[in-house]
Amino acid sequence: MKQALRPSVSLLRWLLGLASLAVLPGIFSALDVHVPPTMNALFWGALLGLAGVSLFDAIRLMRQPSPDVLRHLPGSLALGRWSEVRLDLRYSGSEPLTVRVFDHVPDGLEFENMPQSIVLSSGTPGQLGYRLRPVKRGHVTFERCEINLPSPLGFWSSRRYVPLVDTTRVYPDFARLYDGQLQAVDHWLSQLGVHQSPRRGLGLEFNQLREFREGDSLRQIDWKATARQRTPIAREYQDERDQQIIFMLDCGRRMRSQDGELSHFDHALNACLLLSHVALRQGDAVGLMTFAGEQNRYLPPAKGQSHLKRLLNEVHDLESTRHSADYSAAARQLLARQKRRALVVLVTNLRDEDDEELLGAVKHLSRQHRVLVASLREEVLDNLRQSSVQTYDQALTYCAAIDFLDARASLHERLTAQGMQVLDVRPGELGAQLVTRYLNWKKAGTL
Repeated sequence: MKQALRPSVSLLRWLLGLASLAVLPGIFSALDVHVPPTMNALFWGALLGLAGVSLFDAIRLMRQPSPDVLRHLPGSLALGRWSEVRLDLRYSGSEPLTVRVFDHVPDGLEFENMPQSIVLSSGTPGQLGYRLRPVKRGHVTFERCEINLPSPLGFWSSRRYVPLVDTTRVYPDFARLYDGQLQAVDHWLSQLGVHQSPRRGLGLEFNQLREFREGDSLRQIDWKATARQRTPIAREYQDERDQQIIFMLDCGRRMRSQDGELSHFDHALNACLLLSHVALRQGDAVGLMTFAGEQNRYLPPAKGQSHLKRLLNEVHDLESTRHSADYSAAARQLLARQKRRALVVLVTNLRDEDDEELLGAVKHLSRQHRVLVASLREEVLDNLRQSSVQTYDQALTYCAAIDFLDARASLHERLTAQGMQVLDVRPGELGAQLVTRYLNWKKAGTL
């Protein structure tokens, strides 16, 4: 344990007072005032006495035991959400002690209510709490806690660094996914801004036979079962299950744009997890592939709510890079890995220079899979398009924004003309839009 001694304000005041007394003989000599020899002796005696007492006080402080500290961290943290951390302290000294505690929080975490002071008594545990708010995903390691102890006479303070290693993980903001399980699914989705189209037809999968009810269609009647039971029996259908969804997530430089507190990349992760949660509850399988990253990852499609934890563990430390997206290479990699037909959700930020390469990659994918291109649109561009123009510089900025948006819209139109599905959306609205499109296709039997 490292330790650093610092003089207290009280000791500095004593030294300042003695320094003032040391100046007085010089002032008296300049004024031809006689100074008794005993005055110098008293000064040096006081200085030596202060030095002896402060040295004794420092030795006692260095021998004083440090409180034991135990940190209680949540098992995981959600990006952008406040969480509570608790520090338990126990002191074995004989006299009550007032200490000042500062927990060294790693980079990527904001904190409140730190440092704090607490009075510790022998054998009586003390407790402190403060709040954390992650602003960056990934592994987080706490290495030490700082404790400031006053000396018994108050002449010194000891800054001690107690080794206290704890680790946790910062995940995307998935708390709302689990909050949604407490509500009816339809009500929860409507709160998120998800709108489902009415079911067209009877679905694609037979579920069970049951008695005919008022409101059922005549097409639902199973005539053979009706003849056997001698009462009208209807077929009940459900949405087709056991389908597959693959997210192709762009980790390149275009996803580094910032809208509010979260980057486009973090918005994309939240949206993918939201749709994954909904799809897994519908009985479908969900997988993930990243591209344009430092180390691209692939998670094959799987079903079950437990698979959501695997997705979280797979993406919690993903970061966007400065690499350019190679759509053609990503399409080839996915086709080599995913043989069964699936809904491929390509999440990226399109530019007009992506025209030919993206068209070729999406065409290649659409021969075997259904492809949905989710293109994130910077919110600042929408604000610029609606802003008033009063100066020459504002006019240039406005024209540049309109030209960029027109080129982007032209690319989307070309994709749509080729039969591709394009979702042009702001980052904060991506999750609800993806879920809406998925449920509409599933209800219509066109997934």
